This record gives sequence, structure tokens and C-alpha cells, in this order.
Amino acid sequence: MSYPFDLDLLRTFVAVIDSGGFTRAAERVFLTQSTVSQQIKKLETGLSQTLILRDRSSGTLQTTEAGELLLSYARRLLATADEATEVMRRPSAPRTVRLGVPEDFAGRRLIDLLSGFADASPHLRLDTTSGWSTGLGRLLEAGEIDLALVKREPSVGACLASWKEDLVWIGSENRAVEDDIVPLAVFPVGCIYRERAMRAVERSGRRWRIAYTSQGLMGVQAAVASGLGVSLVPANAVLPDHRRLTPAEGFEPQPEAELALVKGRATLGPEAQDLADFITRNLSL
Repeated sequence: MSYPFDLDLLRTFVAVIDSGGFTRAAERVFLTQSTVSQQIKKLETGLSQTLILRDRSSGTLQTTEAGELLLSYARRLLATADEATEVMRRPSAPRTVRLGVPEDFAGRRLIDLLSGFADASPHLRLDTTSGWSTGLGRLLEAGEIDLALVKREPSVGACLASWKEDLVWIGSENRAVEDDIVPLAVFPVGCIYRERAMRAVERSGRRWRIAYTSQGLMGVQAAVASGLGVSLVPANAVLPDHRRLTPAEGFEPQPEAELALVKGRATLGPEAQDLADFITRNLSL
């Protein structure tokens, strides 16, 4: 089926009606008056209908019954065309990638890393959730995140990439460690450092007590610096007001831990794969 009008003809027709004349319509649609007249004639010829009449006494324009009917359709068609044009020209919404990160890793290093990804991939939007590794694993299984960086014992499962993490014992620079019951400044249950610290103290033949628990690395660092307790932390978390504890004090070196980049059961989409590749290339401990 061929249609006797196009959007340009309809736009001119609506302009003539709304402005009340061919001259003003020409100004509105940026055409000459003669071109406007030709387009209206073409529209009427194609429809085999007279659409506009001129009142001889007043010189004003009036729409015929067919013109009134076409006008209602023309407005809707033009509105739909304008909407479609706006939508198609609008930049596509960025696709979202969801990443889980360890609570103690959600600091400056992470911000710098993710800022680099955002700069390199402006077409993607990154949603980041911080938590402990056990919780991040549950989010992966539930499909609520695409990727996660988790702290774990080395080589305990499949991963996309992994990094070794040195662990060290730290205490306050200005306060000695208690000999009888070791006060521990730790993260919540589910953190590998917490479990490692407890087992290590027990193996040394001493007892321990939880002196301070913090959801974040800064809290543990501050508790140790103030002398509230000792802790087992990544080597890069040691601050100037911390002191590394030695085997002579009963704190034996600990095996490396592992930071692993893992995914859920679902196959990674291209956006999540882009993030995984970026982290693999750029993350260093």
C-alpha cells in the first residue's frame, strides 16, 4: 500500500492550520509561501480530498470535514515521529556490571582501580558492593552480582585470576602485648584473617580474647595503633604507628592468603568480561 502523504506534508498542513495562513506557516516551517501552497495541493491531490477552504468574505482559512479528520491523525503521527526521533538520537543507557569487593579492600586502592575502569569504559556503569567473602559468595550464587574479589585460602577453588597476599602480625608502636591472654582486633566472622589469627594464637599455646571487632580496615588499624589489641592484616595495611610483631614475641609468620577474582555459575556477559580483564591486567597488591 502506498500512502499519499509524508511527514513533511503533514507538518506543513498542521502549520497552516495552527498559524491561520500560508504566509505565517511558511515562516514556521522555513519554506516559501509558494512551496507551502504546493505541498498542501500535493496532499489534497494524494487524498483526493479538499482539506482547506478560504472564506471569500473574510479571507480566513477553514478546514473541511476531511481536513478536520486528517488534522487529528496528523498531530498524532507527528508527535509519534518526534518521540521516535528523540529516543533514537538519545545516547543508549550504559550497561551495568556488578562487582563485589572485600570490606577491607574498599579503600583508596579500589577507588583508583575502579576510576581507571570507568575512564577506560565510559559505555559501562559499575555497581560495587562491599562485604565479607562469605557474603559475596552468596550474592554470586544468587546472581545478584556478576564478579567478586574474595579473600580466601590459596587455591581452594576455581577463579578467573588470583594474587598472593602477605600477612603480618601488628601491634601498637607504644604498647607491649599481653602475655597471658592475647587481645585480638579483628574483622567479623567470615573473615580469613580472623580465623587465621585465632588458630595461630592457639597453636602457640596461648589463649585469646576478642578485644575489638570492626567492619572496616580503618577501625582495626586504629584499634591496633591505640593498643586495644593485635591483629593479623595484609602487609600493605601496616601504618607508621604500628609495630610488626616477631616470632620472639610468640607471633609466628603466617602463610600467604589469596585474593581471587571469581564469578557465579552464569556465563559472563561481554561487559562483565571487560571488567574481569581490566582487573586482571591492572590490580596489584
